[in-house]
Amino acid sequence: MAKIWIQPGQDALAERYRAVRALTQALATPLSDADATVQSMPEASPAKWHLAHVSWFFETFVLRDHVEGYRPFDDRFAYLFNSYYEAEGPRHARPMRGMLTRPSLNDVRAYRAHVDAALLAAMPHLPETACTLVTLGLQHEQQHQELLLTDLQHLFSLNPIAPALFDAPRAMPAPVPGPLHWIEGREGLVEIGDDGKTGFAFDCEGPRHKVFLRPHALAHRPITNGEWISFIEDGGYRDPSLWLSDGWAWVQAEGIEAPLYWQRGEKGWTRFGLDGRQPVNPAAPACHISLYEADAYASWAGARLPTEAEWESAALNIAPTSGEQLDGAACPRARAAEDGTSLTQMFGDVWEWTGSAYRPYPGFRTAPGAVGEYNGKFMSGQFVLKGGSCATPRGHVRASYRNFFHPHQRWQFTGLRLAKDL
Repeated sequence: MAKIWIQPGQDALAERYRAVRALTQALATPLSDADATVQSMPEASPAKWHLAHVSWFFETFVLRDHVEGYRPFDDRFAYLFNSYYEAEGPRHARPMRGMLTRPSLNDVRAYRAHVDAALLAAMPHLPETACTLVTLGLQHEQQHQELLLTDLQHLFSLNPIAPALFDAPRAMPAPVPGPLHWIEGREGLVEIGDDGKTGFAFDCEGPRHKVFLRPHALAHRPITNGEWISFIEDGGYRDPSLWLSDGWAWVQAEGIEAPLYWQRGEKGWTRFGLDGRQPVNPAAPACHISLYEADAYASWAGARLPTEAEWESAALNIAPTSGEQLDGAACPRARAAEDGTSLTQMFGDVWEWTGSAYRPYPGFRTAPGAVGEYNGKFMSGQFVLKGGSCATPRGHVRASYRNFFHPHQRWQFTGLRLAKDL
């Protein structure tokens, strides 16, 4: 659940609602019904399910609970499109979402239109608590915009003809960056987490609290594909001394030898993206790597992953809207890594793994009711990522934002920035 904060006026909220919902529709415009139905793995969801689930969120927590006389579009959809809210009753099993050949993609689009019309008509009369839920729902939908893209990329990668969802972005030649520079971080007591004063934040981002930082430094930029190739060629995936025990077991069991979507060919390495299969750009940030891989690379480089507190304290004075982020329905692509003597690309481009477990901050409490299930119950066995990616809608992230995934997962736009002790 989000913290309660002063909402923008209803006109501004309605305008933002239209913009977020329109972007989701635009991202799904190229899809056939088959594209939108198939599920590539249990962790992913079909595009059609994403489109319907975010609408179910608005229909359930705003229209049903705050608009007198509202009638659901289809009573059966509550069972189909609830994700994990135990308080909302039984639901369709996540690994079976790809079996939902009905409702059709057009039916789901009609559902979205129904919810949009009802919510926009009701918005001028909604109480503040309902407007807070609308804002939460929009942030939730932005998360699903990124998941929609990453799930489609994984799905399309399994197709032998390597289809492209979007045209390839115009090539932007860039030199391979020079060596890393190390930027000293803050030391001693620092404050991290949301303070509840600066706008929207998810509940897991607070409370704001003090942490002690030892002398350390962060690399000025993310690790590049070219540097990752050096790791591969030096036997990084064959040396158990570099890996966490669970990570080495994963490498052995799954036959891992490169980032997800990479293939080695006669002309070198290629990668699969939403623009189809393309050559690996050695200047771009390494992407689609697991925490296990990030940690092994850091060991190989004689460094480590940053802690969440180190990363956040370094990013506090950097604009969170900077970097390559999602601005429209086009192929997401990270910028080439940059040279410099200050921190670059802290936001956008690739999510950056930290070495910090996703656990509650001191004083954290879940909100009552179903929306209290949003974050808190997932604080086990996952690690924090910071900064957003080229597939994150611009304006969605901030320094306190806490993304989280299991250490073996890598179908998101995930990379790394090194840290070291001083």
